[in-house]
Amino acid sequence: MFKPDNLVKIANNKMPFGKYQGRRLIELPENYLLWFSNAGFPQGQLGVLLQLTLEIKVNGLEKLVYPLIEKTAK
Repeated sequence: MFKPDNLVKIANNKMPFGKYQGRRLIELPENYLLWFSNAGFPQGQLGVLLQLTLEIKVNGLEKLVYPLIEKTAK
């Protein structure tokens, strides 16, 4: 089931491992997400968020998520 707060998580949570470690989930390249789609998404919340991120990117809806990125104070 879709949870609206997952959009905020996609905008702000960072990839915890791999080639794109440290990037926000919404910033992951579509081809990387497609690779997960073929190889298998990780278990748990990360897998759910990556699947949702892929759906957002495939449907060209990234611009709806970018405003949700929290600005960090320096």
